[in-house]
Amino acid sequence: MKKMLVTGGAGFIGANFCHYWMQHYPQDQVVVLDALTYAGHREHLASLEAKGLAFVHGDIGDQLVVEEIFEKFQIDTLVHFAAESHVDRSISGPDAFIQTNIMGTHTLLKVAKQYWLDNGVQEHRFHHVSTDEVYGSLTETAPAFNEATPFSPNSPYSASKAASDHLVRAYHHTYGLKVTTSNCSNNYGPYQDGEKLIPLIIKNILNGKSLPIYGDGKNIRDWLYVEDHCRAIDLILTRGKVGEVYNVGGENEWRNIDIVTLICNLLDEKFLNDSLLMAQFPNSPCAAGAGAKSLITFVADRLGHDRRYAIDPSKCHEQLNYRPLESFETGIRKTIDWMLRNQ
Repeated sequence: MKKMLVTGGAGFIGANFCHYWMQHYPQDQVVVLDALTYAGHREHLASLEAKGLAFVHGDIGDQLVVEEIFEKFQIDTLVHFAAESHVDRSISGPDAFIQTNIMGTHTLLKVAKQYWLDNGVQEHRFHHVSTDEVYGSLTETAPAFNEATPFSPNSPYSASKAASDHLVRAYHHTYGLKVTTSNCSNNYGPYQDGEKLIPLIIKNILNGKSLPIYGDGKNIRDWLYVEDHCRAIDLILTRGKVGEVYNVGGENEWRNIDIVTLICNLLDEKFLNDSLLMAQFPNSPCAAGAGAKSLITFVADRLGHDRRYAIDPSKCHEQLNYRPLESFETGIRKTIDWMLRNQ
């Protein structure tokens, strides 16, 4: 039986991980620490709290709160999702990213060292969830990022995550803390914050608002359905080697404009001859038969916009026998259906 602390468990990936973990490991104690900022919603966890999940409202940078959780719940496993993660917000206000992603991660590491290593606790794990953005940007023909790719972050967000990755590694090599790190590609799926590309596009189509596309729309990302990501973390925790980094990708590269076009086509298809959807979303061009693509608008490119990210997941395949189960089209259909059910 694990006694697991999940930081950022009321956010997008964290909430999905809590649902996944409690479904597959109902005997384990799961504790969530979340500051409930704009992207965290306790409602995501309501059904799990009824099944025994413990929720603590607090900041990962508050050392006393973290110490109290470790002591009260006898934590032996920490899965660290909590982070400021919106690139645009990091450009306009980088301070919060430095505070949460670097200083907050260091607070967790300090408490983990104090509680586990200083007390001789041998069975423990600190799993750090990071991003492919720490590796920088790729040209369209360059090989995908692997675990040996040098870091080259280009935004305050990715720079802060790179710093936190280095801290986690240092606590393993210096003190012997049992850590693992995963660097994942872009996630999508249920519970995602409405500012991110895919939920924003779906929401705007339903409400007849413009679909803003940065630059020429040809920026490329590797997309990973969030439940596939949760399954990869499970495998890292159960089969992964302490001290190692694992790149988790969807093997699913898409240009932004192609993603938006696919979502437009899928929603047009859903509205076709569905009078209930037409009545529910009368402002959508799908209801009027004009087609969602009529809403596409190209806007000025983001500052320092990385051109392409791509993950080489060979290490996960070879060492963990991991492969994503969802294609982008099956995953995006599930995501659209979830959003329509959860207005």
